[in-house]
Amino acid sequence: MATKNPFRPTAGANPPRLVGRAALIDEFAESIENGPGSPGRLTIFSGPRGVGKTVMLNAVAEQVQADHQWLVINETATPGFLGRLSRSAGRLLDPEPAHRHVTNVSLPVVGGGLGFSSPAEEPVTADFRQVISLLLEQCATHETGVLITLDEVHSTGRQELAQFAAAVQHLIREEREVAVALAGLPAAVNELLNDKLTTFLRRADRHDLGDVPLDEAATSLEATISDNGRTIESAALALIAQATGGYPYMIQLVGYHVWRKASGSTITTAAAISGIEQARMRLGSLVHAPALRDLSEVDRTFLVAMSHDDGPSRTADVARRMGRDTRYASVYRARLIAAGIIAPASYGSVDFALPYLREYLRQHAAQLASPQPVVPTEAQRTGTPRVSDEGEQP
Repeated sequence: MATKNPFRPTAGANPPRLVGRAALIDEFAESIENGPGSPGRLTIFSGPRGVGKTVMLNAVAEQVQADHQWLVINETATPGFLGRLSRSAGRLLDPEPAHRHVTNVSLPVVGGGLGFSSPAEEPVTADFRQVISLLLEQCATHETGVLITLDEVHSTGRQELAQFAAAVQHLIREEREVAVALAGLPAAVNELLNDKLTTFLRRADRHDLGDVPLDEAATSLEATISDNGRTIESAALALIAQATGGYPYMIQLVGYHVWRKASGSTITTAAAISGIEQARMRLGSLVHAPALRDLSEVDRTFLVAMSHDDGPSRTADVARRMGRDTRYASVYRARLIAAGIIAPASYGSVDFALPYLREYLRQHAAQLASPQPVVPTEAQRTGTPRVSDEGEQP
């Protein structure tokens, strides 16, 4: 019997089975087949923490490499990313210079299978558009192209993203064999698309990733368990599938802890109950705490007011608990929807978008909510929640 835990509840790690995303991956791959001008060649994946944005970037990159032998450059949109992209593309053009280290840049056609990175202080020798154009010319001789994946677009300034968008726009107008896949938190993506400097990105295909159906979660959990030498009782499987709520990160987290709690070749109901409880506690520190940390005090007060309800909350009730009118509460309702923390449930009602957030808020209400009504500043009235974070955990 295999004892190695097959589940992978780590930020950006590819799960053993990707659940509920096959159609999106196929759609992206189809855009490569359809050639320049296909709308899917400029795609944005958005969603809250743990929904699998980075995993989607990994998946489309692997598909494009495997099916079309395209070069793939993976980057994160932290400050200076444009220079790093330029250097990565330049090294693919000229992979020979010394004093370089292996990087994650993939090279299926040009240069022998490895990309390289130089010390961080290496200067940019050419601007991004120039060097990527040269690389695309070289790829054209091999009838291939370049895919750029850019993760965490909430982590850098608009000016650098505007330069990147302008360069990509020119490459698409020139009908180059290039594709771009971006990923970021919902509020940041909305801000990016509304910025006058990056209006070109409004033409991108946007996919707001959400929960997957529970039956697909159950199928994936059972298959992963059986593929790795164990079986699971039907009642235990029903329990852990329900506990995930269809939330992709929770599928891995619950699976991981249930596997740990099992002592034999069969995962029992007792092991499932114990593992689910452990996963819920870990979800609080890994997802809920970082998500709440990025919000304003009034945002958190709104959420704590919502947590009094066992199901969807009426905005009017939330406003009353906050000691404010409905118009005031609606400002924060809109902000939290944009951030992917809550979602509309019905007319005038909202519910939590993250599983077990209600329970976490109830446990930590005293530390999270304002003890008295807070008057918002003008920036808070019109802005969106702060979305910068340290690497998006998970």
